[in-house]
Amino acid sequence: MRKYLGLCILALLVVVLSACGEQSKEEVVKELDSKLENMEGYKAQASMNLKTGEKSQTYNIDIWHKKKNYYRVLLKNDNDEKGNQVILRNDDGVFVLTPALNKSFKFKSDWPDNTSQPYLYQSLVKDIKNDSEATFKSTEKYYVFETKTNYQNNNNLPFQEIYFDKKTYTPVKVKVLDKEKNSLVEVNFSKFKLNPEFAKDDFQIEKNMTSGVTGVPTMAEDQPTNFSVLYPMNELNAELVETKEVELEDGKRVILSYEGEKNFTLMQERVESYPASAPTTVKGEPINLGFTVGAITSNSIEWNYNGTNFYLASEDLTREEMIDVASSVQGKEVK
Repeated sequence: MRKYLGLCILALLVVVLSACGEQSKEEVVKELDSKLENMEGYKAQASMNLKTGEKSQTYNIDIWHKKKNYYRVLLKNDNDEKGNQVILRNDDGVFVLTPALNKSFKFKSDWPDNTSQPYLYQSLVKDIKNDSEATFKSTEKYYVFETKTNYQNNNNLPFQEIYFDKKTYTPVKVKVLDKEKNSLVEVNFSKFKLNPEFAKDDFQIEKNMTSGVTGVPTMAEDQPTNFSVLYPMNELNAELVETKEVELEDGKRVILSYEGEKNFTLMQERVESYPASAPTTVKGEPINLGFTVGAITSNSIEWNYNGTNFYLASEDLTREEMIDVASSVQGKEVK
């Protein structure tokens, strides 16, 4: 009798739990997929903290998406206000804009489809669907997935934890993890609005290059600060063998040459004004260096930081090694 009673109680608990609406992994994934399929777009706000370099960096991010392939991601860097950037995708291509420098790159790229993006809803759901071994758990407020990532240029961040709100199925938090499961990148969403209104020119270069969009004066409105030469903290066993300074008509260029097992050159340039010009076409991809978004090719990385343009070139370094060197040039000056 007791055994029969115990089985009845167990069966009743199963029924009660099912009635409470607790969903399985497959049901949640199906709901996420349906949410993406039926929406026309979204606007979100988030903060992103990165611990991948010599010092922690924090961005405030505005994310706009309009179906199907319109994206606008405004990255506001707490440590480099003039380095605020916009990643833009429209009918003309993929762009990285730095309005304060009147600087823009144009990429022949499949961004954001070709790599994981911790602040884009579509990318998070895609990573979950692509990982047959993704784990799932349900907490009081969140559905939590742990999946593999797809960072083509960085093998040091292979995992991520993704938290979705149980009522809205929108992302709340993302932790990108290293091989030891330490959190090195964390994105926290503060707002998420589905199907918002967009103006016709919200995804156009001209509008997004103005100070009214980014909240930062353009170079024509605000002159740069003094030029300080910066050096990579990670030299990959190479040594600085030559420093060459070139006076420009309206600024200065410094070329640092490193030699060792693998040679590379780091050029940095500061000028008094950057006239508006057509976007520079790059045969490469946008790359997040932690403190800025640059342009990476098979043998170079170009970026700007605090009003200075940087260009790293090497025939010897791998793409990942170039990223390691470039990421270590973070405002620390060798004296």
